[in-house]
Formats: sequence, C-alpha cells, structure tokens
Amino acid sequence: MSEENNLYTFENEQYRKTYWHTCSHVLAQAMKRLHPEVKLAIGPSIDNGFYYDFDTPEPFTEGQLAELEAEMRKICKEKLRLERFELPRAEAVQFMEEKGEPYKVELIHDLPEDAVISFYKQGDFTDLCAGPHLDSTGRIKGNAIKLTACNAAYWRGDSNRQTLQRIYGVAFPKKEELDEYLAKIEEAKKRDHRKLGKELGLFMLRDEGPGFPFFLPKGMVLKNTLIDYWRQIHKKYGYVEISTPIMLNRQLWERSGHWDHYKNNMYTTVIDDVDFAVKPMNCPGGMLVYASEPHSYKELPLRVGELGLVHRHELSGALHGLFRVRCFTQDDAHVFMTREQMKDVIQETVRLFDEVYSTFGLSYTIELSTMPEDHIGTVDEWERNQDILKDAITGMGKEFVINEGDGAFYGPKLDFHLADSLGRTWQCGTIQLDSQLPERFELEYTGEDGQKHRPVMIHRVVLGSIERFIGVITEHFAGAFPVWLAPVQVKVLPVTDRAEGYAKEVAAKLEAQGFRCEVDERNEKIGKKIREATLEKVPFMLVVGDRDMENGTVSPRRRSGEDLGAMALDAFAALLGDEVSSKAIK
Repeated sequence: MSEENNLYTFENEQYRKTYWHTCSHVLAQAMKRLHPEVKLAIGPSIDNGFYYDFDTPEPFTEGQLAELEAEMRKICKEKLRLERFELPRAEAVQFMEEKGEPYKVELIHDLPEDAVISFYKQGDFTDLCAGPHLDSTGRIKGNAIKLTACNAAYWRGDSNRQTLQRIYGVAFPKKEELDEYLAKIEEAKKRDHRKLGKELGLFMLRDEGPGFPFFLPKGMVLKNTLIDYWRQIHKKYGYVEISTPIMLNRQLWERSGHWDHYKNNMYTTVIDDVDFAVKPMNCPGGMLVYASEPHSYKELPLRVGELGLVHRHELSGALHGLFRVRCFTQDDAHVFMTREQMKDVIQETVRLFDEVYSTFGLSYTIELSTMPEDHIGTVDEWERNQDILKDAITGMGKEFVINEGDGAFYGPKLDFHLADSLGRTWQCGTIQLDSQLPERFELEYTGEDGQKHRPVMIHRVVLGSIERFIGVITEHFAGAFPVWLAPVQVKVLPVTDRAEGYAKEVAAKLEAQGFRCEVDERNEKIGKKIREATLEKVPFMLVVGDRDMENGTVSPRRRSGEDLGAMALDAFAALLGDEVSSKAIK
C-alpha cells in the first residue's frame, strides 16, 4: 500500500479519529431526527470510538439505542456531503439560539475573541464544530456501527452542572473488524475486575465509601504478595524504604507547588487553626526526609522508596472499580542524584521496569510528556531535562512517542503504557525528571570539591498504584493468577469421608513449607468439588482418595484440566516450589 493510500486507513490515527468524529455527528443527526426535543452538548472522538452528550431527562434504553443505530445506517446510505462554513460570533450565537441549542451558545461565548467559529452541515443537520470530518456520510460503513453504552455525564465535567446522557459508539470500515472488536469487548466483560473481584472474594466497593475499596482476606493475600515482590525487587536495585505522614500542613503544600496546582484534588481540614491537606502525593514528605540530614556525593544516587497511602478527590462519575479510586497505595520512589548521574539512573530505572513487567507478561510502549502551560522552572531547564530523557531511552535502543504539554508541572516525564493479554493499554509506570522541587526545598549535598551542590531527582512508580495494578492483572490473567500470586495455591479435595484426615495432613505439610492451601471438606461429589475449585481459579487441585491415603501420594490436577497423575507429596511440593520461585506464568 502506498504512503498516500495509507493516509485513509485506520492505521492512520488522524484518519481514524476523523472517521469516529464524523460518526459522532451522524449520531447527533439521528438523535435530532428521532428525538427533536433533545439538546446537543459535545461529541468528540476518543481512543476507542466516539461519544455524544445529550440533555434528556431519562437514560436511553437498549431499544432506543438500536433505533438510533438504524437511523445512523440510513444517514450513511444517504451519502450526505459535509460542508464547512464560518459565522461571525454574533451570528453564530443567534444561529444556535434559533435552533434551541443552549449548550452550543455557551461554547461559542467561551471561545477566544479571535477564534474562528465554524460549523459543519450534513443534509438537514448542522453542528458547531472545528472539525475535521470526512467529506460524506457515505464514507462510513453503516453496518459496521455499534452504539455500545449510555452513561450519565456532567456538563463540562462539573458536578454542579446539568447531568447529561452520554452515548458511546464505535465504528469500523469493515463489518468483520467490528465483529472482532465486539468479541474482544465481550471477553473484556468476562474479565472485568469488578466482576471477578466479587466472584473470587478479593475486594468490595460500598456506597458508604465511594471510591474507597475494601480488601477482603483473599484480596489482602494478593495485595501483600505483590508488595512483598515490590520490596524484593527494590532491595535488589539498592532502594531503602521510608514512610511519611498521611497529612501535612498547607505551608508544605504551598512550598511544593501542589496547593496552587492541585488543590481541587486534595482533601483539606483545619487542625489548631492551621490548614492541613491529606497527601495526594508522597514527594513533599520525601523532600523533608532528604533534608533532615546532610548528604555527601558518595551517597548518591540515593534511592528512596515509599508505599504511601494517598488520597485524591475524583468526581463520582469518574470512579471505576480499582482503576479510578479516591484512595490508593502509590508504589513511589524518589532517586536523588548528581547531574552527571541522570542518564545512568534513568536507564537503571527502566531496567527495573523491564524486570517487573516481564514477570507479569506485560509489554509496553513509552510516551515522553513535555512542558505543560502551568509549569514551574525555566524553559531552558525543561528542554535540557527533556533531552536527557530522550537520550537515556534511545541509548537503550527503545522508542518513544511525544505527548506534547502533558508533563507534570515540575518536570517532563516518561509514561509506560502496558499492553495486556487483550491488547488493551494501561498507563502504570512513570519516570518524572525534576530539578524544581530540590530547588524549592533547598536540598543539598557536599560534592567532591567540598562545596554545597543542588541534587536533581526523579519521581517514579513502577506499578503506579497497588490497587489499580491489581485491577489490571486481574483482567490480564482473567483472575487465573500465576501460582506465586494466587491467594489459594492448592485446594485439597478428599474423594471420601475416610480421606478427610489425610487431606488435612497433606494441607498441613504444604502449609509448613509456605504454600497457601485449603481443604474442601464438604459432603459433595468430587466432580462438583473440582468444578467449583476450577471456577475459583485455584492453580492446583489435589484429589486424594483411599489409594492415595494408602500409598502416601497425591493426584494433582491443574485448573486447565491437565491431570498430572499420582505422585509423592514431596515431588508435588518440589514442582509447586519451582513454579512459585520462578514466578512462572502457566
């Protein structure tokens, strides 16, 4: 395929977004044809399709979504030409007022004075839009459109504003591509960590604490096992661990810059007439720890980790299982270093990331986020630090894409987007290069020349959030965790009442070696016990009967259904130990 032809395929991100953006206009036109009383808000393309927000008092039913789909197909068959035109501000406002579209009028009023106000017309429908769009609705394959969901959304993301109905959709150039996508969505539903979390007894979410997850006993085993691994790998790479207070005073947050740049996401209170904030990040506390004693160049780089519990205010409509919560454990670390050490430290951190992600069978892509508008520090400093990040990554033979203007307010960053078993991506790891906070907190070290110098630092997380990462790997493994992570590694299933004592003896011996076991003592048929243990996604089932009891053997069976045959308990323990120690993914 020539480069020119490739511009008009879904391989080209810009074309894909233009295609989906045009679909959102087709959806809005279908809505106005079927429900002319509905008011239009906004309708952009998104990473996986498009949506449009509508002002209507009731959510749309599945039947109504099907009707909208059918009308969209008609509009595609009509091959309506999309025509762009511009209006002066006053005429644009009048035009939308006459159409009875108050949200569009508000959007026009909020545009900059010198903004070009453009519209797109397709047949009997016109919408305020900057574009771009396809030239005709006939470019869209009508039978490859699917409206996937309808959810509530606040106008302009403000919980004090009108609640709208957001209809999501997706479309592809070919029906086969849509079918493949929908099959993947169905598989994702089966893997939904909220569903599996409940079925497997990992965690729960309650109305009494929206956005504040409760971890159940099996979930705590999983969480603590993950934390144990985090500590093990960080010890290997030379990190020390600290813990800083969950709440610190306003003066500290003003000094760090968070009070000015992040206050709307912080929970605050007053203690002894002084403003305090519950920490949304661990870094200011880490600054105080570093500043609490003098440091020499001989100590650098100083690698300091913290599993810090942080709280961030998220809108209720944005909360989503463990993926978007208001309280989570950030697997944070700050590395303090000299300028000469920056490239080496960044590369060392990426090697740590490589080791961790490969353990879970996760690949990744890297995104370099550059200076935002609300940055602190000089442009020259930002450009130098961005160049260091680029050099470090390219020096390892890795590629990255640029995400303009999305850096942290104190420095540029590398974001690591993990790909799971369904090909979905999750932003987890990040490396943020910062020369601003060391300056604000007047951090120092004594150099080889005996003079005081300012260190630079990186903020970095590898998992991102322990809770969110649990959600990611729950869906990645579909709840069938590797043996080393599984809350219950072995379930012993006695075939008869006579074998119950032997089953308990087997479990006790395995537990004495550090394995996690349960015995199913219920008066049920062995077939039912095996089925239920399989549904619980326990890696190994040990079926023990009279013959096993007589011979001192066990009969292991994997959750996949593979029967390993009778073997000595010691042989099974060795097999189990190998899979745990190697962190094998089966």
